[in-house]
Amino acid sequence: MKLLLNADLFDPTSRGINHLLIGGGRVLWIGPDRPEMPVGMGVEVHDVEGRRVIPGLVDLHVHLTGGGGEAGHGSKVPPLGISRFTRHGVTSVVGLLGTDDATRHPRELVAAVHGLRTLGLGAWCWTAGYHHPPVTITGTVRGDLAAIDCILGAKTAISDHRSSQPTLDELLRLASEAHVGGLMTGKAGVVHLHVGDGPRGLALVREAIATSELPARVFHPTHVNRKRALFDEAMELARGGSWVDVTAFPVAEGEDAWPADEAIIRYLDSGAPPERVTVSSDGGGCLPMFDGEGRVTQMDIGDPAGLPATLAALVARGVPLATALLPFTTNPARLLRLTHKGSVRVDGDADLVVLGLDGGVHDVMCSGAWHVRAGKVVVRGSFEAVTT
Repeated sequence: MKLLLNADLFDPTSRGINHLLIGGGRVLWIGPDRPEMPVGMGVEVHDVEGRRVIPGLVDLHVHLTGGGGEAGHGSKVPPLGISRFTRHGVTSVVGLLGTDDATRHPRELVAAVHGLRTLGLGAWCWTAGYHHPPVTITGTVRGDLAAIDCILGAKTAISDHRSSQPTLDELLRLASEAHVGGLMTGKAGVVHLHVGDGPRGLALVREAIATSELPARVFHPTHVNRKRALFDEAMELARGGSWVDVTAFPVAEGEDAWPADEAIIRYLDSGAPPERVTVSSDGGGCLPMFDGEGRVTQMDIGDPAGLPATLAALVARGVPLATALLPFTTNPARLLRLTHKGSVRVDGDADLVVLGLDGGVHDVMCSGAWHVRAGKVVVRGSFEAVTT
């Protein structure tokens, strides 16, 4: 067991100075008075000296097996090791496929999920990829949710020249498969929608909601801050019951996009439901730029570091930490129905981040085990180079 002393606790609500007892991967006790532990129990005592302690971040859009491939096989991004997440305070991830769902497969994602779980990270995945018919393990999206514990829903792409240009009927069929699979299993059962920069924006999603019996919450569009007009559409969709996902990717000055911190502030100021917005990193994903003929002209890679950077930017701009934390912790955990994640509470998973005095990540705990101490990675995957 571990006893954390003098934590300025945000669970994510501010709770002031508290002490936490950790054991068996869970939070066993929280209180303002230091408990007397019996001699001989071997409890490790860690004094965090009044630093802020927050829930581990939940990143629901990461390319665990690597993304890319739009500029040929040599442009495929390699898989991400566990420390690429933990060093940035990410303790739970949801993996997915992107453009390449031909040489990559959901089977590979499931294997990556279990590999990360053996190292202590919370990990799940979306089945399918950009294209229709969806690539699955069992033959159907519904079957994947019913038979494979770590699959929470499905992925597809709209308004993008790399997608299959799905019709309304095709999107509705995919969404119904995810929804019913979720009902059968108690999982999220949503469709995580990559939205490109095409002029149709979210029109297909609006039509799907308007012409079917499916709940609006089944549709979860991501990258909604990539175009300013698209973001306006997304906020309206959230007011109607959908969840929307902001991506913490770099935005150049003068670009027709909103940086993640600006998008979150605009979302909150708009009066849209604060509990229906999430932030993800697109970690390991390729961030290509295309010319008018669809050829790659420039490429970058998504980085989980975008999450703590966005959180710090929000706080620096005057957003209270308790409010700023919601899209990174409680909101994604609730969308994904991960009841033991996204908060610091008794009987919840002991996924904690200790912030340094500069607001950066100081210590990280996953399921009760330290993965980062004083900014240094202490748990790595088998093939990760020692760089810090």
